[in-house]
Amino acid sequence: MFRHFLVVSALTIPLGLGVGLPAVSAEQEGQLMAAKTTSLYDFTMDDIDGKPVNLGSYKGKVLLVVNTASLCGNTPQYTDLETIYEQYRDKGFEVLAFPANNFGQQEPGTNAEIKGFCLTKYSVSFPLFSKISVKGADKHPLYQYLTEQSPFPGEVEWNFQKYLVDRSGNVVGRFHHRTKPLSPEVVKEVERVLEVN
Repeated sequence: MFRHFLVVSALTIPLGLGVGLPAVSAEQEGQLMAAKTTSLYDFTMDDIDGKPVNLGSYKGKVLLVVNTASLCGNTPQYTDLETIYEQYRDKGFEVLAFPANNFGQQEPGTNAEIKGFCLTKYSVSFPLFSKISVKGADKHPLYQYLTEQSPFPGEVEWNFQKYLVDRSGNVVGRFHHRTKPLSPEVVKEVERVLEVN
């Protein structure tokens, strides 16, 4: 009962209902947003060119959400990500890549540099988004949701961790960063989720 009261009180702060209460930091606002989120579709993210994209526009599609980096031992997974995307996109499959510099400073470039690298070296055609943080004090609310509120809680361990999202926006799977996109376990799950209407 007491816990519930605290949560309700905290949620009233950004709505301006707590008269005389201190301002909420950006980090706290992000935590509150993630706590109130019930679906991936609640987020609007900037694409690699800085254009806002409402993830609700992917409603009805199966998604593979991946945190990426350009200078990682896992970077060649871009090839497999492109292959699996091309193989299943006509069935309603999308890969959403979120570059992040959280691990070993392996994504130091600007969004323009990241885009150029992905297009030139890997001929990526799936959606690339602006660089975000997926871990730590500045973790983006999207990743607060994925790591704290989804059915698969736990911090992102390294670059190229993957979340599988069904056509209704539910997170239904998580794959280790070393698990390649074309591995049997990923392909099997993607196919299974694509078959569910």
